[in-house]
Amino acid sequence: MHCPFCRHPDTRVIDSRAADDGAAIRRRRSCPVCERRFTTQENVLLMVAKRSGVTEPFSRSKIIAGVRRACQGRPVSEDALAKLGQRVEEEIRSRGVAEVPAHEIGLAILGPMRELDEVAYLHFASVYRGFESLADFEAEIASLRADREVGPTKTGL
Repeated sequence: MHCPFCRHPDTRVIDSRAADDGAAIRRRRSCPVCERRFTTQENVLLMVAKRSGVTEPFSRSKIIAGVRRACQGRPVSEDALAKLGQRVEEEIRSRGVAEVPAHEIGLAILGPMRELDEVAYLHFASVYRGFESLADFEAEIASLRADREVGPTKTGL
């Protein structure tokens, strides 16, 4: 790590701590030449493999934006959207892989989305799964009704 003040190529780590709920590491560093101290933050990059073959960094804000579009006109708060985004990211990161297919992110969104708002879930699922007929909607609605009869499994959203 280069010193940001004198550009010396070697610095010493004084202290390391977990940051952002364990998703990053904050390091306090010192330069042996100019003796100035500075802080760095290391983040583990999670990459998303798109259908086109392109990979890009994972973005919680993209998840929230997609879910927000599905929830347009529904009584869903920004706080609930943020919690859903965090929950999806935690679930994806817990898999311990460096690259995840975009399709798996969509699947990870469906569960929490279903608990958040059933109408918004149907909107999201219809686009994500490519519903082509009323029969597709009817089957999904039947599944929602069957789950409701078994009993809700709210997990804090």
